[in-house]
Amino acid sequence: MTLLQVVVSGLLIGAVYALFSSGLTLIWGMMNVINFGHGDFVMIGMYTAFVIVVWLHGGAGWTGPAAALLLFAIGVIVYYALIRPVMRGPMLAQVLSTFGLALFIRYAAFWAFSANFVTLPEGALGGTVNLGGIYLAVPQLIAGGVAVALTVGMYLLLTRTAIGSQLLAVSEDRNAAMLMGIRPDRMQALAWGLASAAAGIAGALMAAIYPISPTIGETLVLTAFVVVTFGGFGSVPGALLAGLMIGVVQALSAFWFGPIYRDVAVYALFVLMLWVRPQGLLGTA
Repeated sequence: MTLLQVVVSGLLIGAVYALFSSGLTLIWGMMNVINFGHGDFVMIGMYTAFVIVVWLHGGAGWTGPAAALLLFAIGVIVYYALIRPVMRGPMLAQVLSTFGLALFIRYAAFWAFSANFVTLPEGALGGTVNLGGIYLAVPQLIAGGVAVALTVGMYLLLTRTAIGSQLLAVSEDRNAAMLMGIRPDRMQALAWGLASAAAGIAGALMAAIYPISPTIGETLVLTAFVVVTFGGFGSVPGALLAGLMIGVVQALSAFWFGPIYRDVAVYALFVLMLWVRPQGLLGTA
């Protein structure tokens, strides 16, 4: 029963990994841009939850929508102010731009919140739930359930709606999409907004589970890269599957070998996947 509880806990946190990684895979698959600031977008979502609950004494239910709106606006601004000018340049310019963005966000968080770890009060989302003998913390259960629902919703948006068809058309052929009356800049700005909003919601969900600090984005962006590569570039279902798998691997590694080995096992599995299937689980060769 203990082992089963560890696996379920890993699935729930893996669902949150999948949520913010699905945003990264949308950007990566649509524009072939590597956003090193994606983990820091998640960090902004975590601090948004902290500000609402601790500083403004608001309800925890407002943290997700507020983080989504804030990060959507930030994503659109970043696209027009930073990404669009460098997209036609060399790949190195894109990498350095997003890396500089990550550093700017990180040190702005140091200035605004200091380097100290902070947490949400236990009363914000407290308690445990007994599911057939498996005891799960309410914040973890809510985070996992919401993350799965939103990741599936993003997949349905991309595959079952007109906006999703336009986004995919721009990712396939920008010039052909323009001939069909689609505005690529508007679609790419929307993609950045959606990806950033997903990161913000994931951050708000994680704020009730993890301590918050300005440096947490460094770890999260590495996790997102692993999930995207493991699941397949540009595949939202692949990101969901890979996120769940990596969450379980982390949980089992921490349970069997100790918390220090949780990331070691993930990166070892990641290297093995690159050897065996470099296109990822659901990616195309």
